[in-house]
Amino acid sequence: MSEITIKINGIECKTEEGEYILNVARANDIFIPAICYLNQCSPTLACRLCIVNANGKRVYSCNTKAKEGMEIITDSEDIAEERKSIMQVYDVNHPLQCGVCDKSGECELQNYTLYMNLDEQNYSIADCDRSAKEWGVMKYDPALCIVCEKCVTVCKDMIGSSALKTVKRGGALLDKSYKTSMPKDAYAMWNKLQKSIIGYDESSCIDCGECIAVCPVGAMASSDFQYTSNAWELKRIPASNPHSSDCSLIYYEVKHGGIDSKGEEKIYRVTNDSHYTSLNGAARFGYDFENRVAGKDKATFEKVVDFIKNRADTIKFNSFITNEEALILQKIKEKYNLKLVNDDALSYQKFLKNYSKVSGKSLYSGDLRKVKNSDFVISVGTALKYDSPNSSFAFNNALTMNKGAGIYFHPMRDTSIDGFSKNIMQINHKVDREEAILYLLIDLFADKEKLPKEVKEYLDSLRKKVKKVKEETIKEKVTTKQKDPKTGEEKEITKLVPKKVKKEIEVEESSLLEEINAPEDFTEKLEKFLAKKSKFSLIVGEDLYRSDKAENLAKLIGLFDKYSNFEVVIIPSNTNTLGVSLICDLDKEGGEHTLGYNEKGEITLSALGDGDLDIPALNQQEGTFTNIDKRVVPTNVAIKFNGYNLNDIANALDISKRYTIDYTKELPKEAGFEPLEFDLFPNFFDNGGNELRGYLLRVDECNSNDDVEKISKSKEMEGMIAYRANPINQFSPFTNKAHQLREEGGVYLSSSLLERIGVKEGEKVTIKSDKGELETIVKVDKFITGDIVYLPTFDKKLDINSIFDNERFTKVTIKGVSNE
Repeated sequence: MSEITIKINGIECKTEEGEYILNVARANDIFIPAICYLNQCSPTLACRLCIVNANGKRVYSCNTKAKEGMEIITDSEDIAEERKSIMQVYDVNHPLQCGVCDKSGECELQNYTLYMNLDEQNYSIADCDRSAKEWGVMKYDPALCIVCEKCVTVCKDMIGSSALKTVKRGGALLDKSYKTSMPKDAYAMWNKLQKSIIGYDESSCIDCGECIAVCPVGAMASSDFQYTSNAWELKRIPASNPHSSDCSLIYYEVKHGGIDSKGEEKIYRVTNDSHYTSLNGAARFGYDFENRVAGKDKATFEKVVDFIKNRADTIKFNSFITNEEALILQKIKEKYNLKLVNDDALSYQKFLKNYSKVSGKSLYSGDLRKVKNSDFVISVGTALKYDSPNSSFAFNNALTMNKGAGIYFHPMRDTSIDGFSKNIMQINHKVDREEAILYLLIDLFADKEKLPKEVKEYLDSLRKKVKKVKEETIKEKVTTKQKDPKTGEEKEITKLVPKKVKKEIEVEESSLLEEINAPEDFTEKLEKFLAKKSKFSLIVGEDLYRSDKAENLAKLIGLFDKYSNFEVVIIPSNTNTLGVSLICDLDKEGGEHTLGYNEKGEITLSALGDGDLDIPALNQQEGTFTNIDKRVVPTNVAIKFNGYNLNDIANALDISKRYTIDYTKELPKEAGFEPLEFDLFPNFFDNGGNELRGYLLRVDECNSNDDVEKISKSKEMEGMIAYRANPINQFSPFTNKAHQLREEGGVYLSSSLLERIGVKEGEKVTIKSDKGELETIVKVDKFITGDIVYLPTFDKKLDINSIFDNERFTKVTIKGVSNE
């Protein structure tokens, strides 16, 4: 799109052609009132407050696109009158309970009523029954609802669930006299308000809570938060999502915990800037996982220090840590010649290195913003909505907002993916077919003129001629007799009538289509999907770097990135997997004497409160994460920690800094980090939606080759297959510690499989693989179908390592266990 210039209230504003006027105004700090519009979603035209004059014509700025030379006036006497009438209508029958309403103090209805100086009410109508409802993690109060449809829009356009929609309300009809006596937009808005209310489909909801975040009034509120605090009592602490690699901007909202809190503060909720970023349910509801201790355990602390100095040969840890903690662990490794063991970060680290060998870049090319701006997206090797919900949101947003299309490859069928768009193909291939998928993508999308000769020849060798039935529409001559109504004379009339015919044709296509279980009409569908598409993204995930073929898969992705016009995103599996992989020199295996850092060891340091020495959880720390977008972002302390932290241990080991965040500026420059002081980190979005959070890692050019392997023999896993994955909104024992998310883990099945194997939800079963077995309960996942089950990592009582090796898939049997 080309850059254009428009004028808003006489101010020149540059923007891209086709951008909505309201977005242009916001990006240039020009205020236009609007209740119903969200920056990243489609306009609903529900509130109609955003009316402006564009070139002398009344338009709605939320759905009118900017054109070169356009002149806009945002306010006038008649516009002000219209807006005032709209606000009067919104206030009709709205309950006067501001003192106890959860939204009071940050309510848009309050704000706009005051902004427009409303001091009288000209309208009235009989009210109807609007009883409150319990919907999953939230309460919906129709009496407070102004039917702005923000919740409906964000659920459809951003989250991809479509769990909310407007339904008939049964309100009283407007007095006909209002149609002529009040401004037309106010009347139209009121008429709609009386007819509609919000409905809920529980089967589609993923409990992300984004509808709560976008609600401008108190109609949607967290069941847990409702009536516990007013907004103005809470202290907002900017931080980053500690549970998954999106590391989205969050605000911990904190205040004194009450009479029984012994003077300690408590996190009451987490909020976000919903115009610019969405949160998954773990980020929103999994906030109270802090580790509370009475004081410092000096004896155990000294024992830990002595163990590191004189006995330990290994530190085992996971990636739910900050960059600064990772750097401290690396310094301890170097000083005491220890091994650093972190399985997920090592797998990711190796994968990135092999990707770089072929791509010629130190890091992958894409990010979630680029995914959102794409009009064609492919996902491979990740159960997207489970592994990386925000990647799923970006995928859906691209399809809904850009009239996009996409392909989702995964062995486990997720029915929620089908709801993204009619222009998405979900291909549920057999396990261990990712090499074939990537070669197919290279064949379909890479620049054939630039591809290495050996790769082109290999792809050509995989082609074969197949017979297909093609349906065509032809024009067929049809002769009929018609009688002239005036003369009675019969005449023959010949017309060309369209007729669909099928014919068998021979075409050449890749045998890889059959290998990956592509539908018969794949080629035809893809051709339609790609029409007029210009921005492309590929999302790949943990299945690939946990595979025993990870080296070649990484190189194939590098080849695809190098020779196609796709932007590639490689999802880090845990919060700071990318940061750890860049900072730490990791080892494959440990020794005999292990210090566990949030992992089990001979001596264990745990933020969960279940080890030998307590350490702070991530909501009790200052520091930085490196997120999926290759951005180094800050997080801050929400809850005070009274015990020791890793920096205290480092200081006792003569690796000295006053504060943990003194390491921020020392993060390795050779890995792309900047020498920036922690206190200088920005952490916000501007009005134009630009992310001003921390900084982007430097991406370096590196030596590359095109050395990739051919497709190796695939594993044939027949029968039942188990997948290593967590249910939606669970990521680790830390999410499971939060009181709103706490649950018992089990083996998760589709309802159809549950019925077929004859067990009931909640029953105990034994899961067996070639490696071992475990006993657990059966749970149903409403989103999956088919015969693949999954086992989670979030419940520490469930040792799934007894079933799995490094890979995410394994063949299993399920046998019922007596409940005697």
